[in-house]
Amino acid sequence: MTPVDLFSEIARADDRAALVFADGRTLSYAELNARTLRFAERLGRAEKRLIAISAEVSEHVIVAYLGALRAGHAVAMLPPCDDRLRRDFLSAFQPDFTLRSIDGRWRLVEEVRSGDGTEPLHADLALLLMTSGSSGAAKAVRLSYANLDANAHSIASYLELSSADRTALVLPLHYSYGLSVVHSHLVAGGSIFIPGVSVVSDNFARVIGESGCTNLSGVPYSYELMEKTRFRTNELKALRFITVAGGRLTPELIRLYRDHMRVRGGRFFVMYGQTEASARIAFVPPESLSDNEERIGVAIPGGSLSLVDDEGHPLDRSGVAGELVYTGPNVMMGYGTDRSDLARGAEVTALHTGDIAMRDEQGFFRIVGRKSRFAKVAGLRIGFDIMEQVLAEEGIAAALVGDDEGLQAHVTDARVAERVRRILVEASHLPANLVSVLERRDLPRLASGKIDYARLTEEMLETRKKSHAAAVSTLDAYARVFYPHAVNRNDSFVSLGGDSLRFLQLTMELDCLGVALPEGWEHRPIAEFGMWPQVTPSSRIAEIRALPTDLVLRAIAILLVVVHHEMLWPIPGGSGVMLLLVGFSLARFQSGHFLTGDFRQALRPAINVLIPYFLIVVAYALVWRAVPWASITLTGNFGYAEPARHEMVPFLYWFIEAYAQTLLVFSLIFAVPAVRRLARAQPFAFSLVLLGLAIAARFSLPLLIEIGQRQIFTIYWGLHLGIFGWCAGMAGKPVQRIILAAVAAAVLGYLAFWETVWIGTTIKYLTIFAALIALLYMPRIRLPAYIGRLMTLIAVSAFPTYLLHRFVPELLMTPASGALPIPVFHLLAISGGLAVGVIANKSWAQLRNGMAMARNSVRPTQLYRRSAPFLNGANVNSNPTNIERTVAGGAPHSA
Repeated sequence: MTPVDLFSEIARADDRAALVFADGRTLSYAELNARTLRFAERLGRAEKRLIAISAEVSEHVIVAYLGALRAGHAVAMLPPCDDRLRRDFLSAFQPDFTLRSIDGRWRLVEEVRSGDGTEPLHADLALLLMTSGSSGAAKAVRLSYANLDANAHSIASYLELSSADRTALVLPLHYSYGLSVVHSHLVAGGSIFIPGVSVVSDNFARVIGESGCTNLSGVPYSYELMEKTRFRTNELKALRFITVAGGRLTPELIRLYRDHMRVRGGRFFVMYGQTEASARIAFVPPESLSDNEERIGVAIPGGSLSLVDDEGHPLDRSGVAGELVYTGPNVMMGYGTDRSDLARGAEVTALHTGDIAMRDEQGFFRIVGRKSRFAKVAGLRIGFDIMEQVLAEEGIAAALVGDDEGLQAHVTDARVAERVRRILVEASHLPANLVSVLERRDLPRLASGKIDYARLTEEMLETRKKSHAAAVSTLDAYARVFYPHAVNRNDSFVSLGGDSLRFLQLTMELDCLGVALPEGWEHRPIAEFGMWPQVTPSSRIAEIRALPTDLVLRAIAILLVVVHHEMLWPIPGGSGVMLLLVGFSLARFQSGHFLTGDFRQALRPAINVLIPYFLIVVAYALVWRAVPWASITLTGNFGYAEPARHEMVPFLYWFIEAYAQTLLVFSLIFAVPAVRRLARAQPFAFSLVLLGLAIAARFSLPLLIEIGQRQIFTIYWGLHLGIFGWCAGMAGKPVQRIILAAVAAAVLGYLAFWETVWIGTTIKYLTIFAALIALLYMPRIRLPAYIGRLMTLIAVSAFPTYLLHRFVPELLMTPASGALPIPVFHLLAISGGLAVGVIANKSWAQLRNGMAMARNSVRPTQLYRRSAPFLNGANVNSNPTNIERTVAGGAPHSA
């Protein structure tokens, strides 16, 4: 028998319940004693053996594990679903027996070992556990019987466990935390409940409550999942404490569960440990769990904590960071990489945890980083854990990896991506082009629930291999879309003065390249494109695509306009949605230029709208042999001119005039430096003031300026819609979105139901309100890939479609107007109008691409090669202007 008393309570062999199962069955201490002894007899006691167990949470595994230890053998607890690790372990450590489920039955198999590693196992060796997140060759932590016994008694002591306690075993048994739950309850004579359901199950809380469990232990991910099932809403009267370890639980969840247990007279233990210390190292006494949730507490009974600097010298002062060192009887014997290592005795007296910690004046420790979770980026030493904590304090969960070439953050909420990037730039003091943020559906996790940083790092390095080619092709796309302006790899869409039209064109170009665009990509330098995921051709066919909401709305709006102009149905919301999108696009792409007084950049996109418009005006002038001055001066929407008198082009083009006048209004507003300062200080509040003024103009000016029904085309009639869109682009916080939605409900609701003169007006303002809510609360809309491509094609062709669609029925189809049935004529006119827009857009794109490639005989790849030194992080500060433009352009939108 083993010389420690880990099994003293089992050996009492009484009728107390030891294991309890979800079906109501129990295994008493007497039955557990008998079964573990029988398993020990199967293994024999003559020679110390190594037994590798596939560690599923089941009574068979628990009995085999305890039986092997009682017989004095060593046990390796292996993840049950990791075949690669099992093969590596068998090859390196050559166990004498394996226990695993084969065809639904648990089988003990005696393995045939090679002649290597014939030295006997060390007498003290009890347990091998694989290090968390290990990869490559198997590496194990060697733990002794005394390690397990000391840690079990220490945990039972500070948790005040007794024979009346029953725990719910929801943690893996190949995980040191899970085994420590078993050990501590067995030495206290308590019982272990195996629920048979996951923490994500809706029945989990009910099962725990009915089982009579007095405590529950989980990792941070367990609590995140439990929140999704509203675990805290259940009344679990028997639950007297819960514990968390195995990683950092967010301060918000710590406070929630701390207060939840306090109200019920229970306790919440935040603990810290490592496999190398048999599980537990420190804990926070629940009565000390105040608002300093980041603390790991004090050493467990029998152990001690200290800090050392990089040279190993002790650090005694509070508030100084150093490596955390733990000493105690639960510190491992050492590591092992093959069978021969298992013959060695204890080699470690003090455990250097690898965590960077600080001690406060009360003697409590807190982790501030990890030695291996650092990188020196652009000459600055950056701690990834510290950066994660900075984000957590802002209520953002993220996983950070990086190396000397930059930081990479992973988030699951696309709406916070640009905000995360801004926070990291400010906190790290790194140039913006060295910080990237990727969106993913879920963060990869290890079996223990911890984030799999090794996998994230591997993905980062793999995508970096593709970065050169991706950046070249992306730079090529930018050069085509922004022709004739010069483009380099440190430019962003916003810094180049991109607008909504170029946004759509570039979106389609990048989609053809297979680039998956994250939220906020328009503010990011071209150099970062190689670090983003690529969409494979097969996935482009079958996947659900998440398109920007404004892109989808633009496609819907132009469809409504084309149909309404042909059919005269009561669906006039298309032009209103287009006005809304004008304001939203100005906030998204030009706000940084307006707020800094850079009107050259802010107004440059107007060229792409006005040149095609004036070409149409010239065409009308040549046909009419008269100059339509009202259209040339962009004032025809004020009602003083008539197309019939050839004073202006048809009313159809009022939207272009309203667009130009909107830009003029914004330019006049932001031309005053004091106004710009105010807008930069309080961007959303300032935007609400603008909205109030526009709404006042909408209701007052029609009373002063009487132009009849032509007033619906004037700027004062529709400016409030554009500023609603601007406010939507500025509303980065939930409370701001709520305020804007409430104002919109009041104003647009009044216009839809009280001021309305016909059903079309009601539909118009309800459509605009729905579009605004979508912009506020649906940053992306998920569509099947083929529908997404069609919507993108329609959206990118929206402007030429608007300009040209009426030429189809009024010019091209005039000879057939009497010969075709009316429904067929309407259908051909609508589809023809859309087709003309698509053809015109593609023709212009081909012409633009050809001119871009021929520009000065310099191809985009040559431009890329000129800036190649930036690829490896060299000269990261040699072009600060571009960096500043990128940051400045992104700040107002995300404020």
